[in-house]
Amino acid sequence: MTYQALKQGEIRLLDGATGTELEKRGAPMSTGAWSGPAALEHGEVLEQIHRDYIAAGADIITANTYATSRALLDLDGLGDRFEEINSASVRAARRAREYCARPDVMIAGSLSHRGRIAPASARPDTTTAIGLPEMANALSEQARLLHDEGCDLLLLEMMYDPARMPLVFEAAARTGLPVWAGFSARLGENGQLLGFGPGADVPFAQIISILHEWDVDAAGIMHTPANLVADAINLLRATFDGPLMAYPDSGYFKSPYWQFEDVIEPRELCQYAEGWVEQGVQVLGGCCGLSPEHTAALAPLKRKPPPVGG
Repeated sequence: MTYQALKQGEIRLLDGATGTELEKRGAPMSTGAWSGPAALEHGEVLEQIHRDYIAAGADIITANTYATSRALLDLDGLGDRFEEINSASVRAARRAREYCARPDVMIAGSLSHRGRIAPASARPDTTTAIGLPEMANALSEQARLLHDEGCDLLLLEMMYDPARMPLVFEAAARTGLPVWAGFSARLGENGQLLGFGPGADVPFAQIISILHEWDVDAAGIMHTPANLVADAINLLRATFDGPLMAYPDSGYFKSPYWQFEDVIEPRELCQYAEGWVEQGVQVLGGCCGLSPEHTAALAPLKRKPPPVGG
């Protein structure tokens, strides 16, 4: 069991990107729900992606539910297919686990406070902003469905908005499932580490202070350039004493497509990861732009003993 392994100080692998891997393999990206609807017409591709990550050594695979809340699907006229899309996404992961005969692999249901992104940019589309009450209802509905479809844990991804983060934490907590929280950071003009959000400059330390209010089973840094992860982990460790995660991105977004430019080489990612392990990180993986090849490069680190005192 992954949880028992983490308690014993072992290192486990989270998969890499799902959405950008679907894009890379030819699945269409939606303007509102991004990669979410791909589960309907490209379920075999999605299942194969999960299989490839398991074959590369992943112990945790992430369902393609990052952008499939009803509120987001409504923006594409797909709100009435909310249950169908989310169920198809989780079931693709379950089929992959069964095919690979790896019952120990855990399935993470992804939850986010994502809204629509303005076309050809990475900034929120303010003309279609989702109100907080609507988002709260949509997140609660999605979290319950992910629980009912058999996810082993809920992975809160790209946490960076102080107003919307509590909605995600509350929705996840109500399910009773284990909760892993992934925070995203960027570098400010003065060299300060900030929350990822493109609006106000919110210190990253302030973003992760939400962990004083909610109990989570693991927390980490994700969708963040690899060269910023170590500093973010240091701040996180000062706030959180549980298992740590690190899964960076590489490239950049111009909605609705990921730009696969200057993607970090698997060997370089592994070099960074060795340092994160020395900092006490126990769950390693990748986010947007990273593929099964990156997971395979990280796999040997599972055999390394945990750092003394980590």
